[in-house]
Amino acid sequence: MPEMREETGSVSVIVGLGDTGLSVAKYLAAIGEPFRGVDTRQNPPGLSELRRLFPEMRIDLGALEDAALQDARQLIVSPGISLKTQAIAAARLAGVPVTGDIALFANAVSAPIIAVTGSNGKSTVVALVAAILRQAGINFGLGGNLDGVNFRPALELLQEPEKEMYVLELSSFQLETTAQLGAEVAIVLNISPDHMDRYVDVMEYRQAKQAIFNGCKQFVVNRDDDTSRPLADLGEPTIDFGLGEPGPAGIGITEREGQRFIVIGTETLLPVDALKIVGQHNLGNAMAAIALALAAGIDKGAIRTAVASFAGLPHRCQWVAEIEGVQFYNDSKGTNVGATIAAIEGLGARLDGRIVLIAGGVGKGADFSVLAPVVQQWTRAVILIGQDAMQIASHIERTTSVIFADDMPSAVKLSLQLAQPGDAVLLSPACASFDMFDNFQHRGFTFMQLVESLQ
Repeated sequence: MPEMREETGSVSVIVGLGDTGLSVAKYLAAIGEPFRGVDTRQNPPGLSELRRLFPEMRIDLGALEDAALQDARQLIVSPGISLKTQAIAAARLAGVPVTGDIALFANAVSAPIIAVTGSNGKSTVVALVAAILRQAGINFGLGGNLDGVNFRPALELLQEPEKEMYVLELSSFQLETTAQLGAEVAIVLNISPDHMDRYVDVMEYRQAKQAIFNGCKQFVVNRDDDTSRPLADLGEPTIDFGLGEPGPAGIGITEREGQRFIVIGTETLLPVDALKIVGQHNLGNAMAAIALALAAGIDKGAIRTAVASFAGLPHRCQWVAEIEGVQFYNDSKGTNVGATIAAIEGLGARLDGRIVLIAGGVGKGADFSVLAPVVQQWTRAVILIGQDAMQIASHIERTTSVIFADDMPSAVKLSLQLAQPGDAVLLSPACASFDMFDNFQHRGFTFMQLVESLQ
């Protein structure tokens, strides 16, 4: 345990505890740097563990005090706390350096980093890249955004021997405090409105994502989404990908004798039908992972094998059951409008029938009007739950039948009554979950258990 010196400017202040804050504390202790912690919550997650590991650590809970932050050597801000918070903004104005756990991690490692961000598809792409590296026999570390499956705070990876390569899934919140990531290869998959309760507009959100390109050696671009391109002039992308025919150095789709193939330039990699994941959005996710792996120097044979065998992630258009001729799908990870649109379109194109959509929750300031045309095209009805159900309804009620439910059990029961054989019931909320559930996983598991109880 480092000595807790309290001279002005001598102590790093961890702003925001929980999983990230705990990982920062462990890292600072390991390098012998004095630190203390602050959190606006009176009982933040992981507080007891933090006090057990660091009994001498000073922890201040409650309102953030300007003087306490402005006396810090640096602020290490957790992703859940906005840099616009008054006390943090004042400390920055006073010249106190502000950083985050990802910046600390990047400074500490020398192995190449594959960095992934975007509004939708991050976890699937990162899991695909991990499957490819595993197939190739690469000793890699996986971490970053705690939104995925088996992910860890990046700094926890430093408790193990250094890997040959690191794969990081990064949120805009993490990138706000990452001045120089220096990734071997970086990608912004796409941008659609999200976290509009934290950003002034979509451009500010996009600019936060753009920090992933800072210091990168290579970058990948989605040809089908201009928002994936760097705002700064970084030259030509290392590789681009898209759903159409590619250029000489790109990845795309070509059709021969009625069958579609993923190709690298003119070289065939594998048939689209070989993929276990479904939908146009997942085809794009697969090509993004292929592009990142190629940029990282991974053998095409390992890429081909891993992509063909990848079965997808839980809570992402995950098939649950068939009941009375109706298919049930769990897309609880659809926490924003863009993700839900992709899920509806991907599933709707495969159905003989139509979709009964279960949506709603905490809207995070999203524009739900863009749901209307997709809902009109593919749905039989929309069942709305949660805090912002009325707001969603105001944008789509003219284009489809809208029914309100008090909770998830009611919504699932209603969905089976409304659906017809050949239809699908899709949970894809277009909203965050924390008005009714612990997280999107809890929401998805609840849905799955309720569906299974109908059988």
